[in-house]
Amino acid sequence: MYLVTGGAGFIGSHLVDRLLKKEEKVIVLDNFNSFYPPSIKRKNIKAHLNNPHFTLIEADIRQRTALKDIFQSYRIDKVIHLAAQAGVRDSLTNPFLYEDVNIRGTLNLLDVCKDYPLKSFIFASSSSIYGKSENLPFSEDEILPRPISPYGATKLSGEIICRTYHELYNIPIVCIRIFTAYGPRQRPEMAIHKFTHLIEEGKEVPLFGNGSSKRDYTYISDLVEGIIGILERDFKFEIFNLGGSHPIELTKIVTLIERSLSRKAKVRYLPSQPGEPSLTFANISKATQILNYKPKVGIEEGIEKFVSWYREK
Repeated sequence: MYLVTGGAGFIGSHLVDRLLKKEEKVIVLDNFNSFYPPSIKRKNIKAHLNNPHFTLIEADIRQRTALKDIFQSYRIDKVIHLAAQAGVRDSLTNPFLYEDVNIRGTLNLLDVCKDYPLKSFIFASSSSIYGKSENLPFSEDEILPRPISPYGATKLSGEIICRTYHELYNIPIVCIRIFTAYGPRQRPEMAIHKFTHLIEEGKEVPLFGNGSSKRDYTYISDLVEGIIGILERDFKFEIFNLGGSHPIELTKIVTLIERSLSRKAKVRYLPSQPGEPSLTFANISKATQILNYKPKVGIEEGIEKFVSWYREK
């Protein structure tokens, strides 16, 4: 049985779709917080509510008693820990919330897990842990990552806590550093979703800096297959980058969305934002070699798929 924390969110709901398609038993733990409308997350999992292999538990990873109740009530073999307070920019204005959810919440979960015979624990980390690293492409063997946002710092802290609990209690753990996931159901504040909405509505598109920043985008189906590849193997402790390994300039993203929508963007340039690196770039050779991870959806196809979903919804 699988426990997916944050399983009603963007990445979580796609993973749940995939696991249920394999006829696995899945428990989703989600607190449906208000970072973006909870109705979106409820819609993400609505199709599964009557599936006998699906269980929804509404609780918070900061609620230690709730976590204990789950593990006492169900025989959980594998945990995919996706629940987190998301968003780099918001972490600058409310760092204590990010510390509470991302560090304390992860610690709560691991401390409960240590008392049960888990086969696998996957922790969703982030490319944000690399900060402004000059070692390109970003590699898992970076000796001292230097995140530049509280969000990135909480994710790196989560990795360190994971390693500690592996060493102390022999929990099999894999940390995945996710590089800008996108696709259908992407959170509405993320760039591709936000830009699509603004261009479709004929509103200004804010581009911070001069639009030359680059991100390594990962289409959701490729990310999910990477996670499935981990779940199908046995690891003691590992870290994997899951990205596309092809950084794309922000202005090109706008151009591709314009093309897919057949609309012109009204771009407004704004000052660069603190906490945001100018480049993310995943070295995926380790994931390719060990997991046979091979991203299949390029950015042009991915944006077309996203825009098609956006208009249909």
